[in-house]
Amino acid sequence: MESSRSAAAGSTRERIIAAASRLLAEGGREAVSTRAVSAAAGVQAPAIYRLFGDKQGLLDAVASHGLAEYVASKAHREPGPDPVEDLRRGFDQNVEFGLANPAVYALMASDPRPGVVSPAYEAGLEVLAKLVSRIAEAGRLRVAEHLATQLITSAGRGTTLTLIALPEDQRDPALIHAAREAVVAAITTDAPVAASPGPAAAAVTLRAVLPQTTALTASERSLLTEWLDRIADDGTPGQA
Repeated sequence: MESSRSAAAGSTRERIIAAASRLLAEGGREAVSTRAVSAAAGVQAPAIYRLFGDKQGLLDAVASHGLAEYVASKAHREPGPDPVEDLRRGFDQNVEFGLANPAVYALMASDPRPGVVSPAYEAGLEVLAKLVSRIAEAGRLRVAEHLATQLITSAGRGTTLTLIALPEDQRDPALIHAAREAVVAAITTDAPVAASPGPAAAAVTLRAVLPQTTALTASERSLLTEWLDRIADDGTPGQA
């Protein structure tokens, strides 16, 4: 009996999210009213409040659903031999997703709330963090991993939202290339770090491969990680 209720609730939830997603794609955020969604999904308005709390909760679920599908499609893709090329490909795919799903992308990218991170967005950051870590392991990351991840996210989001705001006939693909290459140049080296890379670059690379060692205790690894992060941040332009 309990499993039947859970299945029914899941089915209702999926139907509501699907209806809200259609309304969002067709008419933008303002089209996703409780009344319109309940009519499109064939449910009573109280069901929406019971499952999502309020309209913002429903919008969060719609954004998470769209982002989760995108993240799932990327998470199972086999990495290539060059992590920097994988970064380029991922940057382009992020823009492509946004242009193909402008309403969903604008919803999840332009309405940040301090301290609130959706599970799907967190999953997307994990995928990106793994890619950045691969670049660091290859000795080609010139800044700390957390900074690289933030730079990529900022550039990708800004580029995509800029293009979404433009009429289709005014969207210049050169913007995607320029933004992508600016990020790549800012965070990576052209070749693996040389024999004398400097303390910051060496710290970035060692930090990335540190989990592979078993020579340290957990507390020693934690302390070394903190030191390496400080050395890497000290070598970042603008840091003092």
